[in-house]
Amino acid sequence: MDKNAKIFVAGHRGMVGSAIVRRLQAAGYTNVITRGRTELNLLDQAAVHAFLAEQKPDYLFIAAAKVGGIQANNTYRADFLYQNLVIEANLIHGAHLAGTQALMFLGSSCIYPKLAPQPLKEDCLLTGPLEPTNEPYAIAKIAGIKLCEAYNHQYGRQYISVMPTNLYGINDNYDLNNSHVLPALIRKAHEAKQRGDKQLVVWGTGTPMREFLYADDLADACVHLMEKGYDGPLVNIGTGTDVTIRELAETVVEVIGFEGDLTFDTSKPDGTPRKLMDVSRLTSLGWTARTTLKDGIALAYQDFLNKQG
Repeated sequence: MDKNAKIFVAGHRGMVGSAIVRRLQAAGYTNVITRGRTELNLLDQAAVHAFLAEQKPDYLFIAAAKVGGIQANNTYRADFLYQNLVIEANLIHGAHLAGTQALMFLGSSCIYPKLAPQPLKEDCLLTGPLEPTNEPYAIAKIAGIKLCEAYNHQYGRQYISVMPTNLYGINDNYDLNNSHVLPALIRKAHEAKQRGDKQLVVWGTGTPMREFLYADDLADACVHLMEKGYDGPLVNIGTGTDVTIRELAETVVEVIGFEGDLTFDTSKPDGTPRKLMDVSRLTSLGWTARTTLKDGIALAYQDFLNKQG
């Protein structure tokens, strides 16, 4: 990638997009293009196609998506399916029409079957039923992967897909109604500490296992793959290690300094029993995660405190 290449990061205000922008700027890329939602509505096909035709970016990172946790995914099923399908289709087809040769589509580990063998290998895609609670989001992301593959096959494009594991970090969403488990735990533990609570209630049994990747590590992996000119099949991006939700909660309360007890509300859903990525393909391409879970949570908590004013 030339340092003066025109690079469009779609979704730059989100956790992932902002991390990619930070990584590109730190590496000395001088022509990074961004547009906010009020400037460019990614659900508007005509507007997206006109923007890409005018800008003609050399590289495009698709970090824009409607995202949320188990509850949001399950509640707003139509929104998650429709909006994600439209956003990715507008951007991928628009990039093709504009002559953009290199594009990266960011998916999600929920694309894999609920009971797929662990750790999750890229070739287990479409080998079994999905987790029902986030099936609409997963189907939209699978469609994006297949759309990239189809443009590569039919038009010789270099549109690659990466599958991040569970993410957290700067600019995360801490809304308790639609956030993911880690930011929700950070906020709950902080507020419990502020109130002087004797206990912190965690959803589920605490036994499911999850892998967590700091968003700036994800951005580093994405830029690494783009700089290498990688043009192969989809790539998992993760740490290759996981923890139980109980272990996660224990690490969060340690970082935040909450001294009460942890209790688990077993009436709440657990979701998939385990989600661990096989990252051997990524490792073979010369990249491994650097930020430990405890260090990453400390960085995320500081960002949360900064946003509290």
